[in-house]
Amino acid sequence: MADATFFWRPGCPFCWRLERALVRAGVELPKRNIWEDAAAAAVVRGWASGNETVPTVVIGPVGLVNPRPEEVVVALREHAPELLPDLLR
Repeated sequence: MADATFFWRPGCPFCWRLERALVRAGVELPKRNIWEDAAAAAVVRGWASGNETVPTVVIGPVGLVNPRPEEVVVALREHAPELLPDLLR
């Protein structure tokens, strides 16, 4: 089972939109707030060329910086299909 995490920060409209689209699709990922979790911020900087760009979604070996919902679903299909509802597998 691959690990998947949604990195976000309060007030980020892009985070809100991505999360809303994923929830509507039946995909709910564990979330980490980069403003409250220094380790989470470090993970995001590692994927985002030193920036704290959110949303960032990490699925197994793949980091997606400001992804579209479809990109998250594709990565989940490849690396963590068990996290998708049956309809999206």
